[in-house]
Amino acid sequence: MLYSLPSTPRLVGRRPELDRLFELAVLGGGVVIVGAPGVGKTTLAVSATNHLADRFPDGCIALDLRGIDDQPIAPAEALERMLTALEVPPSRVPAEVSERSSLFKALTRERKMLVVLDNVLDEKQVAPLLPASDTAFTIVTSRRVLPDLDTAATMPLDVLTAADAIELLSAVVGESAVQRELEAAHEVVELCGRLPLAVRIAANRLATSRQRSIDDLARQLGNERRRLDSLAAGDLSLRAVFEVSLRRLTPEAQALFRRLALIPGAHFGPDLAAVAAGVQEDEVEPALHELVAASLLTTTSAPPRHQFHDLIRLFAREHLLADEPEAHRLLLYDDLCAHVLTKGAVAGRLFFPDSKGVEDDSPFRSQAEAAEWLEREATNWRAVQRSAAETGRFREVFDFTWAVNRYSLGREMQYGWDEIFGIGLAAARELGDRTAEVDMLTQLGSALTWSRSDFDGAVNILREALTLSEEIGYHRGTTVVNASLGMALMRVGCLDEAVAYNQRAYEMSAGYEFFDVRFWMTLALSTIFEAQGQFEKALALHRPLRTETEHSFGNTNVETARLVTMLVTTRSGACLAGLSRWEEAAKSFHEARKLAFVREAGYGGEAELALLEGAAWRMAGEHEHARTCLLLARDLLDGPVWQEDRTRVEAELALLEN
Repeated sequence: MLYSLPSTPRLVGRRPELDRLFELAVLGGGVVIVGAPGVGKTTLAVSATNHLADRFPDGCIALDLRGIDDQPIAPAEALERMLTALEVPPSRVPAEVSERSSLFKALTRERKMLVVLDNVLDEKQVAPLLPASDTAFTIVTSRRVLPDLDTAATMPLDVLTAADAIELLSAVVGESAVQRELEAAHEVVELCGRLPLAVRIAANRLATSRQRSIDDLARQLGNERRRLDSLAAGDLSLRAVFEVSLRRLTPEAQALFRRLALIPGAHFGPDLAAVAAGVQEDEVEPALHELVAASLLTTTSAPPRHQFHDLIRLFAREHLLADEPEAHRLLLYDDLCAHVLTKGAVAGRLFFPDSKGVEDDSPFRSQAEAAEWLEREATNWRAVQRSAAETGRFREVFDFTWAVNRYSLGREMQYGWDEIFGIGLAAARELGDRTAEVDMLTQLGSALTWSRSDFDGAVNILREALTLSEEIGYHRGTTVVNASLGMALMRVGCLDEAVAYNQRAYEMSAGYEFFDVRFWMTLALSTIFEAQGQFEKALALHRPLRTETEHSFGNTNVETARLVTMLVTTRSGACLAGLSRWEEAAKSFHEARKLAFVREAGYGGEAELALLEGAAWRMAGEHEHARTCLLLARDLLDGPVWQEDRTRVEAELALLEN
């Protein structure tokens, strides 16, 4: 028997999900396919049913429970239809839901059958409809997570892969048309968020308008304000599908849903959700759970981080603009900006050498916790910094940017620091603060130097900073910018000029706190000496750096101590290698590797240090030590960006075999 099975488009992709359904069908019991509106739950369930029908000789009952409609099918009505499908005469169908459920379970107990319950509202609706049989298999689809349905496994359904989304577009538009405009086709499916319903609507628009090119549609979808308008074709409208889910939320969850669109980053936690909603964190939790249960938010990690699908975010933003009074909307966003920038500045200041540690009222219990927050919220603080600058919050933007400049040390390759410091520079200029302008010019020039993106640009910016700092008599700024300019000049090969600037910075730094200025000026000068091949002179500068660092280890923050010790030890290793003192060099690199904490660091993280140590051990004749280090380096260099370094590792390993 086949009862009320919905008509769906042909399934494209989903091979892993189908395989998993086939495995579960062998075991019996049930599965709940859950996912966002438009992700293709029903299409997958129907396709699986067609493939599985032969495995269930006692038939298939399929029923659309209309859980997304204004009037879902009640359990009593659903059971009446299911009992009728099992050939129970109308006169024998019990009156009570509990009795109908008991009869259904009794009739299916010995049967090997397939039950498909599509568009389920909640556990209360579906629980009475489940067979009581080890040989039956039930497929449930729902937009809502059904955690209390203990008899069923859960299969979260995600968006399509890029390849499957292109295949779906091709199935409607035609493969030749897609191949002619393949780049635009990829842009279209990405703008659709690879959501199957959105891709299908876009494809239908192309198929019914032969004069429209895929590139035209990509440009139209590129307009965020009109994207949902563009994703409607005939009776299909993505906005209408989302609206059904929104209407089923409580008023509190609806308000949170639209206000979460204020958060600019890729994901967020309950704390930021509460700020966006204008409530306390404990008040926001129930509404967050409701949004996750309705598949309008996804949870990405533990502790909980939530995110929107791109199209659902646009839908939330529409409701934010339509349903939230402008004055309240602006107030909420002001509070969000102030929260992110203030908390980020507090976190950043914990990385300054003169930090006195965590204050009693600090939101962070340690520097490590501050670092974790800055990393976790990077997409949010970067976006807030941009938008706050655009809305004239220049003092807050500058204070935040200056506060995170020491956090950038050791993380030069993790973020776009040239953009971050560029925004800080613009804020300083808007404020008319020339001292702040020197500081931001210096940070920007240094960022361009360490990221290796524009050495010539770095030199020009740092010369501008030097001219300004001397003009306004800013001694500390002049000291630091001399060293930064020397490093940039070293990068462009002007070593003699670089030494002059760094020597001057070293001499000017004598009166400053060691870790605030003196350490960095000394390290910069030693780096220039190393580049000139004057390894003994560089080592002579390293010795007092190590002594002072060890003496002050307990008086500064832990990460700064690790960072500066790693820097000095790494550079000492390089100098020892330059003097062919290979065993000492290897031990120095090993010590630095134990302190390495950021793999992407511009001066070398754990992978690069393992490579340097391995090469030094090879030159020292300690081949087993060398092999261990080099194999570790190869394992760590696991992305395409590290291809050049992997080639160096392979070359070193090959030399061990000779």
